[in-house]
Amino acid sequence: MDDYFDQRVTPQPTAAEALPEEDDAPATHSSKGDAAAAAPSPELDTSTAPALKAAVQDLLKYGLVEQKSKSIIYRRLQHDQPAVAQILEPFDFELHFDDTRGIAFLKIAPSVATDSDEAWQHPLVRRQRLTTEQSLLVAILRQIHMAYEQDCGIGAADARIDADELRAQLDLYLGTSGSEQRDQTRLNNVLDQLSKHGIVSGPDKENQVHIRPIIVHLSDPAQLTLLLEHFKQLAKDFPADDEANVSTPTTNQARTPTHD
Repeated sequence: MDDYFDQRVTPQPTAAEALPEEDDAPATHSSKGDAAAAAPSPELDTSTAPALKAAVQDLLKYGLVEQKSKSIIYRRLQHDQPAVAQILEPFDFELHFDDTRGIAFLKIAPSVATDSDEAWQHPLVRRQRLTTEQSLLVAILRQIHMAYEQDCGIGAADARIDADELRAQLDLYLGTSGSEQRDQTRLNNVLDQLSKHGIVSGPDKENQVHIRPIIVHLSDPAQLTLLLEHFKQLAKDFPADDEANVSTPTTNQARTPTHD
């Protein structure tokens, strides 16, 4: 208690007075130093670099980036992988690279989805079943793509097929309707639907359909093989080219993830 009252009665030296001076420098020198120390430091810039932000936004919009068509964005994602991972972590997404084929694509983090059923529960992923015709065409296109890589090497670009030849392969499994125009329209509709999944492009001016390499990662080889075998058996059992062959069961359906 004595110490308390002594402190209240006897003035105590201030902090500045209590500190010993290092030398006999003028008071003005220490004042400048104190002012500099007291000055607030500039705030750290925590914003994302514009180039990286644009690259991640493009990745989130489409779910994939191809080196061939977007080389600058692809290189940016490669160069800033730790920063990209940090941005994607709250969304439970991971960035994966297939450098051989030149594609970067999103996958759901395994920590939140140990199987495909859990993956479909992700709030930013839309589950969309393919029709039988779409699934069949995916199986045909994947076979063509595999054969192309076997001939030209894994990662070889520009896998393509003539649209007329593709229609002939589709007709082989589904049969023809008796109208060439109707069969062509069927193919065009299915190609347009698959192009929205990023699997193919529409026929170009040379009537060539380009198969995009992401088909390797979006399709289940086992499912597609079973689907092709199923349709091969149907073609043997019902060889006539009539309208009945156009109607096919819809139990075997492939699925591909589509990011909103």
